[in-house]
Amino acid sequence: MGARDSGSHGLDERDVDPDPLRQFRRWFDEAAGAVRMPEAMALATATPDAAPSVRMVLLKHADERGFAFFTGYASRKGRELEANPRAALLFHWDALGRQVRVDGAVERLAPAESDQYFATRPRGSRLAAWAAVQSEPLPGRDALDAGLAAARSRFGEEGPVPRPPQWGGYRLRPARYEVWQHRDSRLHDRLAYEREGAAWRVVRLAP
Repeated sequence: MGARDSGSHGLDERDVDPDPLRQFRRWFDEAAGAVRMPEAMALATATPDAAPSVRMVLLKHADERGFAFFTGYASRKGRELEANPRAALLFHWDALGRQVRVDGAVERLAPAESDQYFATRPRGSRLAAWAAVQSEPLPGRDALDAGLAAARSRFGEEGPVPRPPQWGGYRLRPARYEVWQHRDSRLHDRLAYEREGAAWRVVRLAP
């Protein structure tokens, strides 16, 4: 089982950092050396009447303010976040036998922060953001190709490509974390970080 066997050593309350963000960063750095895309995460949202949906997105940064990702505001997840601004994240690093879950409220990033990140994207990705409104029905692939051609015509081959108004970033502000370590016989170690005033407390959960 290779790296997965390292999980048999388990995860004790004394092993984890009392600060969940520092613990996440430690595991993320270790995952970066073991998996192709450690930043890939499942993002779960729900409508106001609790109909859930989930998809994979990419973490762009995590700091004391929260976990940031980018998408189309008019996409399904964008619409659900506007109507019900709470979400859950899941990182699954199978090679290490580890998972991290993060739950919390979600807010839009400031326009300047979204602009700053958008400017770092490859030109093709910036043009693609103008090609169509994410999650909207299309009559066929030709419509998407035509939208991209229109964006290329509009902005040229070398001119600046501004951020489209329907695209930008969100930040999830953690209210709860859970770290999960694989163990044999499905007796996995699960440690949850729960708010206790301004501090965090670590609680062991049954697998």
